[in-house]
Amino acid sequence: MKSDTSELGFFVLLAKLGSLSATARELAITPPAATKRLMLMEQRLGVRLVNRTTRRVSLTSEGETYLAQATQILADIRAMEESVSSSRAAPKGLLRVNATLGFGRTAIAPLVSAFAQAYPEVDVQLQLTDRAINLVEEAYDLGIRFGELPDTRLSARKIMSNRRFLCASPAYLKRAGAPAAPQDLAQHRCILHRQNDDAYATWRLSKGRKTESVKVRGGLSSNDGDVVLGWALDGHGILLRSEWDLAKYLDSGRLQVVLPDYALPSADLYAYYPSRQHQPAKLRAFIDFLAAQFKS
Repeated sequence: MKSDTSELGFFVLLAKLGSLSATARELAITPPAATKRLMLMEQRLGVRLVNRTTRRVSLTSEGETYLAQATQILADIRAMEESVSSSRAAPKGLLRVNATLGFGRTAIAPLVSAFAQAYPEVDVQLQLTDRAINLVEEAYDLGIRFGELPDTRLSARKIMSNRRFLCASPAYLKRAGAPAAPQDLAQHRCILHRQNDDAYATWRLSKGRKTESVKVRGGLSSNDGDVVLGWALDGHGILLRSEWDLAKYLDSGRLQVVLPDYALPSADLYAYYPSRQHQPAKLRAFIDFLAAQFKS
């Protein structure tokens, strides 16, 4: 004979109240019925779950183990039922989204426009910023970022794979020559996309199982991705950017990949949010919409 959810719920309530009589009152059964229920559980399991006194009960070590697993099972069942029932709910209400400045303007804002047409009952507030944010403290429902997640405690969904490349204009490479190995980068003019105040950037390049870290310096740097991309197009040096930013320039030949045999850390696009549990319909709909748009 196997346990059921009512039995799990009974034991969790008993552990919470610490009294068979209080548990009986809560469940609207008689104290002898509650006592018999506990006795049948212990007989079936072949262990004592609680220590009884005249007024209180305390959990045995087996009871503690049973309680921990019962609590998790009931929580999983609730989450499953909420997920199924919320799938029927129409997406509506305020959705606060944060994205980076350049990518937010060029890619996310048009998608928000299309999403608003598809889901008129959802009010989207799009905030664009390149600074690090705390989703919970700043009350955002969703953050959209490239590269490593800012907080591993957050839940996330990968929206798009996105490689990084080193690139330069044909004019620069004709003038300065193309680097043959990662260490050659130290002798080149490198254009830096700054995320902080460091005097240099460290670029990590991998080939097979070997990874090399190279400190590079450059005469031009900016915290704006579009600005540094423009400088690379103007022939000022070697730039590290993502496939998303470079695709059309690589296809046209205005930029060329440097050190093509080496891989750099990816800049995959993620949608991240505070919790997988109790995810509202509006958030789920928006994330699914993003994933579908970038897949197409």
